[in-house]
Amino acid sequence: MSAALEEFCGSVFWNASYLARPDADLPVCFQQTVLVWVPLGFFWILAPWQLLPMCKSRAKKSSVTKLYIIKQVLATLLMLTAVAELALAFVEDTEQDPLPAVQYTNPSLYIATWLLVLLIHDARRFCLCRDSGILFCFWTLSLLCGILPFQSLFRRAMQAPISDVPRFVLFFIFYGLQLLLFLVSGFSDVAPETKEIRKKNPEVTASFLSSITFEWYTSMVFKGYRKPLEIEDIWELQGKDKTQAIYAVLEKNMKTAVRKAQAELEKRKRKKRCREGDPDHGNNMSKAQSQDILVLEKQPKRKKKGNSGPRKDFPRGWLVKTLCKTFWQNLLLSVAFKLVHDGLVFVSPQLLKLLITFVSDEESFAWQGYLYAILLFLTALIQSLCLQQYFSLCFQLGINVRASLIAAIYKKALTMSSATRKESTVGETVNLMSADAQRFMDMANFIHQLWSSPLQIILSIIFLWGELGPSVLAGIAVMVLLIPINGFLVAKAKTIQVRNMKNKDERMKIMSEILNGIKILKLFAWEPSFEKRVNEIRARELTDLMNFSYLQSISVFVFTCAPFLVSLASFAVYVLVDENNILDAQKAFTAISLFNVLRFPMAMLPLVLSSLVQTNVSTERLERYLGGEDLDTSAIHHNPIAGSAVRFLEATFAWEQDGNAAIRDVTLDIAPGSLVAVVGAVGSGKSSLVSAMLGEMENIKGHINIQGSLAYVPQQAWIQNATLKDNILFGSELDEPRYQQVIKACALLPDLELLPAGDQTEIGEKGINLSGGQKQRVSLARAVYSNADIYVLDDPLSAVDAHVGKYLFEHVLGPKGLLQKKTRILVTHSISFLPQVDNIVVLVAGAVSEHGSYSTLLANRGAFAQFLNLYGSQEEDASEKNSTAVALAGDEEPGDEDIEPCMEEGHDDVVTMTLKREASIHQREFSRSLSKSSINSWKKAREEPPEKLKGQQLIEKEAVETGKVKFSMYLRYLRALGLWYSFWVAMGYVGQYVAFVGTNLWLSAWTDDAQRYLNQTYPVEQRDLRIGVFGALGVSQALFLLFATILSARGATRASRVMHQQLLSNILRVPMSFFDTTPTGRIVNRFAKDIFTIDETIPMSFRSWLSCFMAIISTLLMIALATPFFALVIIPLSIFYYFVLRFYVSTSRQLRRLDSVTRSPIYSHFGETVSGLSVIRAYGHQERFVQQNESTMDINQKSVYSWIVSNRWLAIRLEFVGSLVVFFSALLAVISKSTLQGGIVGLSVSSALNVTQTLNWLVRTSSELETNIVAVERVHEYTKVKNEAPWVTEKRPPRGWPSKGEIQFIDYKVRYRPELELVLQGITCNIGSTEKVGVVGRTGAGKSSLTNCLFRVLEAAGGTIIIDEVDIATIGLHDLRQNLTIIPQDPVLFTGTLRMNLDPFDQYTDKEVWKALELAHLKTYVQDLPKGLLHLVSEGGENLSVGQRQLLCLARALLRKAKILILDEATAAVDLETDHLIQTTIRSEFAACTVLTIAHRLHTIMDSNRVMVLQAGRIVEYDSPEELLKKQGVFSVMAKDAGIVNIETTML
Repeated sequence: MSAALEEFCGSVFWNASYLARPDADLPVCFQQTVLVWVPLGFFWILAPWQLLPMCKSRAKKSSVTKLYIIKQVLATLLMLTAVAELALAFVEDTEQDPLPAVQYTNPSLYIATWLLVLLIHDARRFCLCRDSGILFCFWTLSLLCGILPFQSLFRRAMQAPISDVPRFVLFFIFYGLQLLLFLVSGFSDVAPETKEIRKKNPEVTASFLSSITFEWYTSMVFKGYRKPLEIEDIWELQGKDKTQAIYAVLEKNMKTAVRKAQAELEKRKRKKRCREGDPDHGNNMSKAQSQDILVLEKQPKRKKKGNSGPRKDFPRGWLVKTLCKTFWQNLLLSVAFKLVHDGLVFVSPQLLKLLITFVSDEESFAWQGYLYAILLFLTALIQSLCLQQYFSLCFQLGINVRASLIAAIYKKALTMSSATRKESTVGETVNLMSADAQRFMDMANFIHQLWSSPLQIILSIIFLWGELGPSVLAGIAVMVLLIPINGFLVAKAKTIQVRNMKNKDERMKIMSEILNGIKILKLFAWEPSFEKRVNEIRARELTDLMNFSYLQSISVFVFTCAPFLVSLASFAVYVLVDENNILDAQKAFTAISLFNVLRFPMAMLPLVLSSLVQTNVSTERLERYLGGEDLDTSAIHHNPIAGSAVRFLEATFAWEQDGNAAIRDVTLDIAPGSLVAVVGAVGSGKSSLVSAMLGEMENIKGHINIQGSLAYVPQQAWIQNATLKDNILFGSELDEPRYQQVIKACALLPDLELLPAGDQTEIGEKGINLSGGQKQRVSLARAVYSNADIYVLDDPLSAVDAHVGKYLFEHVLGPKGLLQKKTRILVTHSISFLPQVDNIVVLVAGAVSEHGSYSTLLANRGAFAQFLNLYGSQEEDASEKNSTAVALAGDEEPGDEDIEPCMEEGHDDVVTMTLKREASIHQREFSRSLSKSSINSWKKAREEPPEKLKGQQLIEKEAVETGKVKFSMYLRYLRALGLWYSFWVAMGYVGQYVAFVGTNLWLSAWTDDAQRYLNQTYPVEQRDLRIGVFGALGVSQALFLLFATILSARGATRASRVMHQQLLSNILRVPMSFFDTTPTGRIVNRFAKDIFTIDETIPMSFRSWLSCFMAIISTLLMIALATPFFALVIIPLSIFYYFVLRFYVSTSRQLRRLDSVTRSPIYSHFGETVSGLSVIRAYGHQERFVQQNESTMDINQKSVYSWIVSNRWLAIRLEFVGSLVVFFSALLAVISKSTLQGGIVGLSVSSALNVTQTLNWLVRTSSELETNIVAVERVHEYTKVKNEAPWVTEKRPPRGWPSKGEIQFIDYKVRYRPELELVLQGITCNIGSTEKVGVVGRTGAGKSSLTNCLFRVLEAAGGTIIIDEVDIATIGLHDLRQNLTIIPQDPVLFTGTLRMNLDPFDQYTDKEVWKALELAHLKTYVQDLPKGLLHLVSEGGENLSVGQRQLLCLARALLRKAKILILDEATAAVDLETDHLIQTTIRSEFAACTVLTIAHRLHTIMDSNRVMVLQAGRIVEYDSPEELLKKQGVFSVMAKDAGIVNIETTML
């Protein structure tokens, strides 16, 4: 080979003697062949791929830029130099003997290469990123290889005159041009067309150099340093990283995988059946055994009731496969980077060994030392570039996995069958999104450690064997012994973790219930009971947390001991085995740096394993959820059948696959365009019939055929957190005339007048700032606007006033309404409309008992006639009776043919009232009725003032704390830890590192013994001393650490307890107004994410920060001890460090905050979706919601992605500095070679090699700590919210107060917030003992404010309320609230037993509870339940009907039996039957009490002693109903509109 090459170049190819001298050089032939061909070979193998865009791309070329021209000019010049060289060869060839072949081949190769470069430059114009990475690598390689001929030519020129001037000049021109090209290709080349894209995301157009060093991100870091970043500042995601793109791939893979897994599942089930199927073959069992088997067979039936049995099997093992299949490219790339990095890790110790040999050897040449120092630097540099790319890929994988999982969970929620939906509550599903998807994200970051760690361990052992021979086995034995210990710890940790997940779920479930039902909790003074429940769960959670931390500290202890014990065992055995084995510096420090390499994989492996364990739990949860059954809508057909819009054919449906049928054998035909009413008693299956049509139920037999699109109005309106207009448009295009028409028909105009910003008013979560009736009408308007073919209306008129109901029926639903041409299916309780419908369907116990027109059914004298008799004494009168209503004559303009109805009274909470008060100010500015002109002026008004009207935005934006985290937060946390704990933990760490430095110095001294006793025998006692002290120092190091971690575990648990306790007790004591203006999701986030951070993340961060800090100080100390000059290098480096850190931390912290702020909307949107599932499905808007979820996700993704890049940006800069530390410590060692011992050089450089990683970790941990401490800040923010008055004060009311129940208002005034007007403007009245008083008045008159004042939900702005001689402002809130009773408008129930819902404090006996239930007409129902009083109520009381919930609220009041009862329109959402029950019970049971009724329908208060009429916060009339009817006042007008002429007509 070498002979051929020598002939090829005509000179010597290789001669080792060239190197064995102080001025070493390489032979010319080697320079001309190998050094030229290596870069060219690399280029020709990889470059042709760069031409693909030319062939494939459809896109047009981007335009020419200055940079592009410069590149092309330089490449052309290079080609010209090559041509010149070739010409030169030909010219010389003619003059003299033939030249060696190399003079022809190299220029020719170069000509071809430069041509290809020109082509590549052109081809890259088809791509967004116009810079080629391969070219950049080629330039780098070519320049590196060129350095050697460069220096040898240079040296030759210095020594003697140059023989071959033309070639010499050409070479330097050629080298210079390459250098220029290298520099130019470092810049990003951006075409004018891509400028916009670059603004959105500079990464797309960044050059190769900018990409590997993350230079393109610098501008963001500067921006973040100058001002706190906002979400608008953050760059968009690339197309391929958008949620939609990722999820599309995942979904495709998921479908196939789940299909396979389901097939497996079927196989498993079949096997199981075979096993269970023939239990007693051979019949050789005893009788008892076969009895057992019978019991086993019966078991599953019971499981349906309580979820006690084992959970259902589900398709397993598909999720991980799917994820791998989806993200294989990322995985492969990161494997490649990781492999390069892992290889280079082992080069450093070898170089270190060479360096120590060089220092110890007097004879060695100086150039060798410099070469080693440079090589150390280069290895470190390439290593860090690879590592950062690898990390970047891993974290990207993490966020992409999270995004795709969240998208999958969301999509699944939209298609889930109701049975699967019952298995997990909303809270649990949100947890799947937050906790489990997060777990996957964390796992993805470290997934490659699973193969990389063992690989690194094996390589280390191989190299160590080379150093120390078989004595390494001692060290390995120690490692192997540690594995089972670790396995045991991991297993223990897993069980604790699973237990804790359950506790967490449970605590979050209760918390979200508390927050949803906070109003009830306050009115009933039940906070302490619930606080106790939460604290019990929390106590369990903390016990587990404590044990978990102990386990953690033990495993940390084991792993700190590990590397040290390993080196101790190896060195001791090495020295003891053989007299001649002497530990010298090369061996010891090479071994030490290999042990240091070992340390990382050994520490990572257990972490990854435990993370894997947690991910395993999450995988199971996700597979169960995502593999659950989808909604089976196969029973809903869409075949065109003439003359039929909806047809039921023997339809039998149930809520669960094997549950009882809720509707049976329904056969119905509904003609297009007809109006069909569905009636029946409570629980007869009306709502189930609707659900079956919507496809929400499990089909048992038969089918339903539906032609056309559906619109659905549910019984309980579902309102999104958006503007009112968006709620009505619901994703459709805006058609202004139709929109106005719909609003008018749905009686929303008066409401719009009242709302501060009209239809642009933002509506809070769950429609918090709308009354019940308003929500219902918005829900109806949404349906009407959607312009569907078939309208399914589930009792939409129950929540509105009768006269509004009548109006809606006339203008929307009835034969003359907007929907007259559509098919309408109306579930209703109100009889008055029945004569006007085309067809009536009567349901009894889920079956159709009869159907036909009104007259037919009456003639039949069947179930329908009975139904009517139940509610009205005479049929013809029924319509009169039920339209009793409160229509207030007021603002309508006379002569208007269709008079606008007034707003009905709805449940007004604080905010609504506020909004309404504020609105009434605006009202005066607008003309009273919204005529056309006023609508236009309204529009103008809307356009002109950009500033928001007061109250338009209900929910304040979540406060994002900006700027530096205050130091007081750290102190607050440390105080919660306990200052003594903190002090001793710190001392433990100091002790550990003192011992660490000691160990290393001792080792350095030990290795220098090899020089001291060079040709003597090594004294035995000296040897034993060395080993003994080394061992003792190491063990003390580990013990200090154990002491510190165990203390910190105790302290951290204590801190967690304190913080949560403060947060919880404060949240339960804040006034109602806080909950009205703060979305629940935000408060829940404090209890979930932030408390989790305080529990688990902060203690870890604190510990790792301390240990990093100490490690760096000790390392720098050791380097400075070896080479004192190093202290000079430390100063500039630390200044640079400090600046990078400050820059980075401000950006990073803000990004983390943005992450948590943009994360809340994902969860709240999800919660909202789940609660409105049936509506979304009915309208078929799943796609739109999926898209909305994707865009919410993307906003969060981009802030997380930006955060990840900022980390990499930082790491690359820091590691560069770390590499410089290594370089300088090596360089200084080479320079001061003569004065140093091998041992101390070894110590210095091996410490330096370690410092890079630690420095990086220090910044990482400090920023992580800063980021996490934000959780303390956020929790603290909510512990500082102003509280309401104390629950119990010094002044207690007398026992048995109020005994009479007299209420006096004395000039009572109240306002909602200090800056608003008064709502009640000085009310004075007396309510006598046992009086029954009705309160009426139009919306905004202040009726609801009255109840709020009695319970002191609002505090007085003036005047007093006196109940039985006690001024209520002077006593504690609980003393007041426990002695009043309210039946609230919305029946709110909590998860737990029925008994807990009635009596959370266990104050009453079972007998009393049963009595209350009997009076509330629930006794028979509860007795029939398998568990009776212990029947579990599901989330939000979903397993009871609305009527039953309302009756339970009545039972609550009956149990309290206070002297004063307040009825807040409890009759709103209830059918007549329940209404009747409630009314009679109240009349009989509360005869001896004072009853205040906030009236909804006038007929409910006509039998009261007195009626109070409120208007604009003042009492205008207050007298008995008879008197008021005689006197022609406000009340009599109302009564007339309601069709009440005299008292008698109203008695039911």
